[in-house]
Amino acid sequence: MTHATQLRQLLASGEIVLAPGGYDALSAALIERAGFKAMYLSGASLAYTRFGRPDVGLVGMSEVADTIALIRDRVSLPLIVDADNGYGNALNVWRTVRQFERMGASAIQLEDQQLPKRCGHLPGKSLVTQAEMMAKVRAARDARQHADTLLLIRTDAIAVEGFDAALRRAEAYLEAGADALFIEAPEDLGQMQRIVAEFGSRVPLLANMVEGGSTPLQSASQLQELGFSIAIFPGALVRAHTYMAQEFLARLQQDGSTSGYRSRMLDLQGLNNLLGTSELLEMSASYDKH
Repeated sequence: MTHATQLRQLLASGEIVLAPGGYDALSAALIERAGFKAMYLSGASLAYTRFGRPDVGLVGMSEVADTIALIRDRVSLPLIVDADNGYGNALNVWRTVRQFERMGASAIQLEDQQLPKRCGHLPGKSLVTQAEMMAKVRAARDARQHADTLLLIRTDAIAVEGFDAALRRAEAYLEAGADALFIEAPEDLGQMQRIVAEFGSRVPLLANMVEGGSTPLQSASQLQELGFSIAIFPGALVRAHTYMAQEFLARLQQDGSTSGYRSRMLDLQGLNNLLGTSELLEMSASYDKH
């Protein structure tokens, strides 16, 4: 069974898919080791960790493709990939879908923002026309090589054109061939309920939980009760990691030693166990035998 088929089956099971956001092979290994059944490759988290910059359209297609390949080499769980706006027009979307699918994406998320795009919970977004985005969705469907690869189509229209316009755009994208919908940044539970009422019986819906963002935070079980199929926490891991790193560095600066922080760290052996060092060394030794 392919990872894309696994994701389709998870969505068909009726249990919400809880997908933490990761940004590299190590975060992916941690997510898989923790027992999650899927992960989300966050473009924002890539910008945070690779560039030390905000999510304002700096990440390119090749950088994401390289990251997908590294993650897929490390883990087998389904991978939902943030492809931003496809990095250009419909032809760019066609290339992006081909490349991301080949690298190992199980689902590819495309949005209707203009270049340069920005985080869905930041102000100042602008959108392509509905017709242009429908063309991008059609290009994505034409590019897809495997029927089970999920096309997850996002609209950022709530903050730009209003809630009703967002629903109209989502309907159009569904007509153009979306497999699942992501209506970004609903502002209250009433809007979330209306999204489910409009689309929940027809297509899987994704809810994006951003600490300090525009949408009221809900647990995965609460989102399932509302009628959502996928819950992502795209930047939570990097925010937790950054908070911890600040604490650690302050303690190291204060003490001049890591001894006061040892109970909250992996030691060398613990990290090697996580990384599978002994298994790789055994593999290497097996090739040395004659």
